[in-house]
Amino acid sequence: MTAPLTDALTGQLIVSCQAPDGDPMRHPDTLVRMTRAAQAGGAAAVRVNGPEVVAATVATIDLPVIALWKDGAESGVRITPTVRHALALVDAGAAVVAADATARPRPDGSTFAELVGAVHAAGALVMADVSNLVEGREAASAGADFVSTTLSGYVPGPPRAAGPDLDLVADLAAAIRTPVVAEGRIATPAQAAEALAAGALAVVVGTAITSPTALTRSFTEALGCP
Repeated sequence: MTAPLTDALTGQLIVSCQAPDGDPMRHPDTLVRMTRAAQAGGAAAVRVNGPEVVAATVATIDLPVIALWKDGAESGVRITPTVRHALALVDAGAAVVAADATARPRPDGSTFAELVGAVHAAGALVMADVSNLVEGREAASAGADFVSTTLSGYVPGPPRAAGPDLDLVADLAAAIRTPVVAEGRIATPAQAAEALAAGALAVVVGTAITSPTALTRSFTEALGCP
């Protein structure tokens, strides 16, 4: 299953159709409509949050669904934190389960490798969300089907860069055979193209496409609006 999906995603755009807690866009029907708009715009896959939205998306569009389940404190493992969360996403129809693959302890005491084994046994693939090169190497060794730079700058460590971590994309692409996906702070088509040039298989874009609240705030802040 990995090879056909890898081929389908090569050089392509994945749109992250999510909204944070409390955002007016955080409604299953609205989020599914985002996925339909992404498909109409040419996205090769979508990344969505939570079993309910996964199931509704799978029933609505004909694109691979990369699923995660954000649960828990922002300061800890929050992206698909347990094996239970991962398997619920597979049951909802996810083709790929995205999960935190950082060195932080998981709340159920499982290892990332155990999560990978459980998801593979259930018939789906795993995307490892990492923050640095060491984590990417370890995730690849644990059997992840894709390694994504999602968490670069979002865990304790070096200060978060304003733009995408293209150095990490390039380092991962050179160090592992597992396909690398660029995600995180990709704000323009030019940056997306740069990520592919750096060695990414595909590019995930979220806020710059699907977050009117954040985009509006960027304009009001630039204008000094009260």
